[in-house]
Amino acid sequence: MKIAFFETTGEDQKYIRERLADQGLSLLFFETPFHPDLLVDASDIGVLSVFIGSKVSLESIEKFPQLKLITTRSTGFDHLAVGELNGRGIRLGYVPGYGDNTVAEFAMGLVLAVVRKIPFAFHRIRVEGVFSAKECAGFDLMGKTMGVVGTGRIGKHMVRISRGIGMNVIAYDAHPDEAFSKEISLPYVSLPELLAQSDVISLHVPYMPETHHLINEEAFAAMKPGAVLINTARGGIIDTHALLQALQGGKLGGFGADVLEGEEHVTDEGSFLLYGQRTKENVQTLAENLVFVDLPNVVVTPHIAFYTREALERILDADIKNILSFLETNSLVYDIMASKRLADASSQGGDIKH
Repeated sequence: MKIAFFETTGEDQKYIRERLADQGLSLLFFETPFHPDLLVDASDIGVLSVFIGSKVSLESIEKFPQLKLITTRSTGFDHLAVGELNGRGIRLGYVPGYGDNTVAEFAMGLVLAVVRKIPFAFHRIRVEGVFSAKECAGFDLMGKTMGVVGTGRIGKHMVRISRGIGMNVIAYDAHPDEAFSKEISLPYVSLPELLAQSDVISLHVPYMPETHHLINEEAFAAMKPGAVLINTARGGIIDTHALLQALQGGKLGGFGADVLEGEEHVTDEGSFLLYGQRTKENVQTLAENLVFVDLPNVVVTPHIAFYTREALERILDADIKNILSFLETNSLVYDIMASKRLADASSQGGDIKH
């Protein structure tokens, strides 16, 4: 059996080799995202393991006649054409819950970075040589209202972290967790109510058709003036054009993000402009991303909220466990098609969970 791993570092490759050394498997490793042209001969590839930068469609695996399993080393799987791939009979695995606390901790780090203008202050010292408190006044979080959009595993951690700082916390979820609400006395409100009441809004929802541009022009209009928005979920949840207008118009007090809409274009804009799908919408989103990342009240990081040593190890362990389970028993420990997330999203219009 030949397995191809994409988007792997040298450390990833060493870790995987060590744990699969006695399995008699042929392993291929690529540092780049999946592309069928990277494999000279794909005729005997049985398993693909990818990450969030790899777009896998039915068309992209036409030359993989022996492919039986695709695993993504992530909780989100919007980069996979799930319906098409499942329709061809390919099993689909993912990694749930590897970084619930990890991502929530990072989200709170973004809150502090934006609210207290930490990157702005550091930039002035390091680049401009200015050691001054001028224009660095922020605001206290204690006593302010945190609005958590989505109370899946990560959202729940964000609720608890915010409470620990002394914030008042409210939440919106398309399917409220009543047990959790009762356990910690968390009030669920409608999305418009949350937007109007929150000083800080943190997004923890999956990206799917129902959440595409959930935060749009109407949502920004409903927000409290000067509110801070944090996104560690998926970039497409926010309408980039509306976001830029809210930032430039002063409606939004600050923005912190670990994800951007169309971020694959931002990571390699040269290749995008040469070879990408240069639709008007894609080009506009790229341009607007490049504009707002330079604003002083914006903090953007390159999709690293999950990126800790502990989380990376949990990711690889879960992926290896999934692959071995499939090879040994033809079953998956973490099956996308059997996951409650997808079942809820399909039957109820979109479960608000990460």
